[in-house]
Amino acid sequence: MTLSKETRKETKALPRRRLRKAERRRIIEDVASALFAEHGYAATRLEVIAARAGVTKQLLYQHFPSKKALHLALLAKHRDGLVGGLAEGMRAPQTLAERIPRVTDEWFAYVEENPYALAMLFRDTTGDPEIQAFYRELQQSARAANVAWITAEPELQVPPDQVELVAEFIRSATVGLALWWADHPEVPRATVVEVAIEAFTHGVGGRYRGEVGARHASPRP
Repeated sequence: MTLSKETRKETKALPRRRLRKAERRRIIEDVASALFAEHGYAATRLEVIAARAGVTKQLLYQHFPSKKALHLALLAKHRDGLVGGLAEGMRAPQTLAERIPRVTDEWFAYVEENPYALAMLFRDTTGDPEIQAFYRELQQSARAANVAWITAEPELQVPPDQVELVAEFIRSATVGLALWWADHPEVPRATVVEVAIEAFTHGVGGRYRGEVGARHASPRP
């Protein structure tokens, strides 16, 4: 992911001043997310993160004992923001027609507000076994979240032997669309969300009863 001039300005070295621990940690995480997203895990150095965050390397170590620990903490934070938000949103006491548009918009809103998350979670790769294991767990947890709400959803009629396939279709299609959007930021979020809802409706339309929304109807005969 290529960062804009404005983004690069934001990740230049910050002046050092006394901060609360939580605020200092947030700044470190924001700077590290930007650098990991732009340069990748292997090429990002802790001394650069510390300098741009306006802290010493020794102070950075008080928050994160190693570059791997920092990277894994950021991956977990963004995973929880995306997967956790999806699971919570789909449990809301609304009809599926109300939840799908809202949850889809919230998912892409998180991507829009946290552009580094997408690059870190789905683009950056490293040969480190522990980080590779995290990426596998990320895919499994996202798929499991989809399986959980599909299985519990009375408005969806998906045969048991196809539930995991449908869950993976939703996961991979949504991530793929988000990655495309990262390369085409001029496209409004509303358009991306509409396409995602259409893909869900027609991809799972044969299992779906009712309407996802007034413009996204796929009723069964």
